[in-house]
Order: sequence, then structure tokens, then C-alpha cells
Amino acid sequence: MGGPSAEREVSLASGRECVAALREHGFEVVEIDAGADLAARLVEIAPDVVFNALHGRFGEDGCVQGLLEWLQIPYTHSGVLASALAMDKQRSKEVFRQAGLPIVESIIAPAAEVRARHVMDAPYVVKPNSEGSSVGVYLVDEAANGPPQLEDTMPEFVMVEAFAPGRELTTTVMGDRSLTVTDILTDGWYDYDAKYKEGGSRHVVPADLPKEIWDACMEYALRAHNALGCRGVSRTDFRWDEARGLDGLILLETNTQPGMTSTSLSPEQAQSIGIGFSEFCAWMVEDATCNR
Repeated sequence: MGGPSAEREVSLASGRECVAALREHGFEVVEIDAGADLAARLVEIAPDVVFNALHGRFGEDGCVQGLLEWLQIPYTHSGVLASALAMDKQRSKEVFRQAGLPIVESIIAPAAEVRARHVMDAPYVVKPNSEGSSVGVYLVDEAANGPPQLEDTMPEFVMVEAFAPGRELTTTVMGDRSLTVTDILTDGWYDYDAKYKEGGSRHVVPADLPKEIWDACMEYALRAHNALGCRGVSRTDFRWDEARGLDGLILLETNTQPGMTSTSLSPEQAQSIGIGFSEFCAWMVEDATCNR
């Protein structure tokens, strides 16, 4: 847990709750705040399984997965290729397009050019191509006087994506099945603060949706999981424009390392169908392998 990414604090929170849940279930658990000595620590501890509660770069982009494959230590969640693909938003979109899943237009552009001019007709969204948790996301609406003034911490190249209006929906896949659909309600944009600050968002689970939209979310999430080659647990996010019916349902991205506090979206979905948090965590440990 932890690690050096922009999502370090979220990962530490996930890790702490997973540790407690796994100990409650009877596992012997050693906590590692992943740093430069990670390989040496793993060799020293020689665990039966690594529970990956890392988020963001290094933890969910295939890097730590490659290390665990090299050391031949079974681990949870997706393997090297699926993790790398899902973390790269543009490449994962190419996979989704090939799988016939609904996505919106997007381009990769130099951050300097995005600061200088509108590279796409507004409304559009600007975000890093390889970060999660809505880190560094900018919404440029039609009333914007000029292009977004991206912070200097943004990468050299960014994703610019046509804005998909509507409700924020999400579906977790556990193994070979979709769990349920959550409707995420916010007073504004579903950004980092809306995700993690108290009262920033409200979750309706199961979502109150027409059957056609519910079924599509469940189907698309499983298809996205399989198209990327995911393993274990993943979560796929959608936007749905009610006025357009099924044509208004857009797949945004798939997260191979969804948040794992007891109130995070995926554990909340598991709980809603009768899978308690400690049981959910234990399932991931039992599912762990190499060659994922």
C-alpha cells in the first residue's frame, strides 16, 4: 500500500482497511508501504500472496505486477498487460472500440498546445492519460473564454476527450460476473474532492435505472474486463444521457485497482449483494496467482 503515486493517500486508506479485514478473516498480514526497497522487502518476507492495494502509477500500471511475476509471488487483481492497458486511457479506448463498446472521441495532445488553444470544440475534458481517481481533470464548458490553464505538474502530453453529459454510473466485476450498478450523485463535477471528501457524493446502489440501461452496464463492464484481460476485481465507469436512451450510455474507463475502503464503490456493491467486506478481501487472496 502507499507507494509514490499521486494516489498515495487513497492507497494507504485502502490498505489499512484491507489489513483489518484480512486479519479479521484469519490471515497473517504484513504491511508494506511500497518504496525503493520493495523487491528486497518481498524477498525478506517471502509472502504466500501479495494483496495489491496500490493505486496510480507503479501500482496499477503493470510495474509492480512485473516485479511480482519476476519474483514468482502470487498477487491479486490484474496482471502486467491488462494493468498497463487499462491505465493508459487512450490505448484502453482502442481495445474498447475493437470490442464494440461505446466510447467518445478523444485525442492525445501536448499540454503546451492545450494551454494555448482549444484543440477540440467545447465542452471537453482534459486529464492525464495515465492517472486515476480524477487526478488533474479539467472540464472546459461551452462558456469558457479560453483554453484551460493546466498546472505545471501535468504531464507533457494529455488526453483531451469530448464531454459526455449525464449521470455517473459504475459497475464492479468480480471474477466472471458483474455485481450491480451504482448511480453516483454529486452537486457538481465528479472530481477528486467529490470522490474522497466527506459528503462530496452520494451513492444509490442498486441504481434506479431502466432495465435496458441496467443490463447494458452489467454487460459492458464484463466485456470491458474481458477485452482488457483483467483478472480478479475491476470497476468500469459510465456516463448516461437519459434523453438519448441506450445511445446515451458511454463507457469512460476501467479501473483495475478500485478503491478498497469499506465504503468505496466496489466493496459497497459487493455488500449490496450479500458479500461482506472481509469476505470480499478474502476472495481476492484466494483468487491470487502469478501469470495473470
